Amino acid sequence: MPEKKHSPLKLVFLAIIAGSVASSVFAGCGDGLVDQPASNRGSSASEPSGTSQSLQFSSGFDRVGLVTTTSQPTVEPPPVGDWPQLGGSSLRNNTPQTATLPSNWNVGKFDRRTGAWDKTTAKNVRWVANLGSQTYGNPVVAGDKVFVGTNNGSGYIDRFSAETDLGCLLAFDRATGEFLWQHSSEKLESGRVHDWPLQGICSTPLVEGNRLWFVTSRGEVRCLDTEGFRDSKDDGLAQPPEIVANPKEADVIWVYDMMAQLGVSQRNMAASSVTVLGDLLFVNTGNGTGESGEDLPAPDAPSFLCLDKSTGELVWADNSPGKNILHGQWSSPAVGVIDGVAQAIFAGGDGYIYSFQADRGVDGKPNLLWKFDCNPKESIWSIAGDGSRNYIIGTPVIDNKNVFVAVGADPELGEGEGCLWCISATLRGDVSPELAVRLEAGKQVPIEPKIPQAVDPDKGELAIANPNSAALWKYTGSDLDGDGKLGFEETLHRTLGTVVITGDLLYLVDLAGILHCVDVTNGKSGSPGLAKAHFTADLLAQTWSSPLVADGRLFVADEDGDIAIFSVGADGSEPIDEINLGTSLYTSPVAAGDTLYISGRDKLFAIGFPDDANKR
Repeated sequence: MPEKKHSPLKLVFLAIIAGSVASSVFAGCGDGLVDQPASNRGSSASEPSGTSQSLQFSSGFDRVGLVTTTSQPTVEPPPVGDWPQLGGSSLRNNTPQTATLPSNWNVGKFDRRTGAWDKTTAKNVRWVANLGSQTYGNPVVAGDKVFVGTNNGSGYIDRFSAETDLGCLLAFDRATGEFLWQHSSEKLESGRVHDWPLQGICSTPLVEGNRLWFVTSRGEVRCLDTEGFRDSKDDGLAQPPEIVANPKEADVIWVYDMMAQLGVSQRNMAASSVTVLGDLLFVNTGNGTGESGEDLPAPDAPSFLCLDKSTGELVWADNSPGKNILHGQWSSPAVGVIDGVAQAIFAGGDGYIYSFQADRGVDGKPNLLWKFDCNPKESIWSIAGDGSRNYIIGTPVIDNKNVFVAVGADPELGEGEGCLWCISATLRGDVSPELAVRLEAGKQVPIEPKIPQAVDPDKGELAIANPNSAALWKYTGSDLDGDGKLGFEETLHRTLGTVVITGDLLYLVDLAGILHCVDVTNGKSGSPGLAKAHFTADLLAQTWSSPLVADGRLFVADEDGDIAIFSVGADGSEPIDEINLGTSLYTSPVAAGDTLYISGRDKLFAIGFPDDANKR
């Protein structure tokens, strides 16, 4: 199938569900125990843990149960007043503790020719900064700076004209919006198959102290000094004197090139947003299909990495999705400590969630704790977008020993069918709702994962209920009007975004622009294992971003440039206000201190009350 020549997913990654699951998913154990051939027990010494048959069922995990008992690092909340990574912390739940935030504002006007800001009519807007011509990265806030990924449309660096296509990470002064410095990534010579034009930096950076980590458009993990060369010191890799002398340039500490060093072939772009636990940094590589969308240039290249955050040294790599990558891998990892065990949780391009022990592993291999297939085994993958099998773009969120994730796909594949899962992170092995088997001599024999369909009933293959399933509940929509069917606004579609959880409420916006408020406790469901929505709301525009819950309100951005504001609550289905920013919004709003930060397509907005204003 020829490659589409218009823009690809342009992820927010934000990231972040596939078809309905057979009724047998939540059935009892029955005869679901699987006889596993001896040849499937464990992986070979040359394979990373969790590859090939070693991931089939719980008995095939190399080190399951051999959990390290040494003291584990803890997940720390972000510093007060900061929001230094995607979701604030490695748990990835976009719910900051803030001061009072505005419920209404006016961004003023912008000159159509020059882009200059006329703030005469502006209200509750502290500053506006110019970004590139396209922006898909979320801002982060740390100390006295704001950082965001974009392209080179503003031409801040003299050595590159604004017409030069680059991936750019920009630093701004938090108080004034003044531009401070820029990191510039030149485009890959291989072109759009790996580095789509004008998409810029889609990764949301991570900041700790005076260090920043992010993934470039070239598929590199880079560590930077947050001061750039404004301090006139070269703190890392040696750079030319003219770069060091320029306070607008970035100071690079180390680089890990995933394409050059691991043979990764990213699909259109690298979009993962890194996270850390202790001295370990975790990242999705972005390994994916080739130009046709149907070939896989590097099936043996890793999908999930752990690096030493101080040195950039490779700690371990895992290629669990292997040859079963459906399209691209644009999700980001989450890390949490659950029942005393640190878990690094990755969403794979095969539609699985993988949890590894978040430590240094053994001999360059991680300890796979569990895996979960988010697709029904009989679902079918289609590059045309009309299939029922999906992968995951949103980021897993960890809350109360559970993992929440919804499936999606490149928006060019359409709105499709969605499914949101609540998964217990306390079990081990293959914890999928179903297992794929075939009958041989009266025995159920496991089937290796495959494309386009894990189970083909026409070939005598079966999907059976998994007695070791960690699925607590799923959500595909709610019949809110009681007519016995799911209407458009009652249906969950594919999503690019990530859930946000506050108390017993979960919010998620799907690609179709439907906001879903779901009961996390599953206490109001009429069917065991099926979650119910308190309400849905149609934003009337496609939505690529994730919600923000702050100061008792929910903020949601859409492609039309609107921010819809809702009161947090099970009955808060009507927006308090809807404010247009005059530019498309593909990123998620964030809040830190007393300010909202929103990346528009070409502008960065800092929204907050004047110091002398009456709040609200």
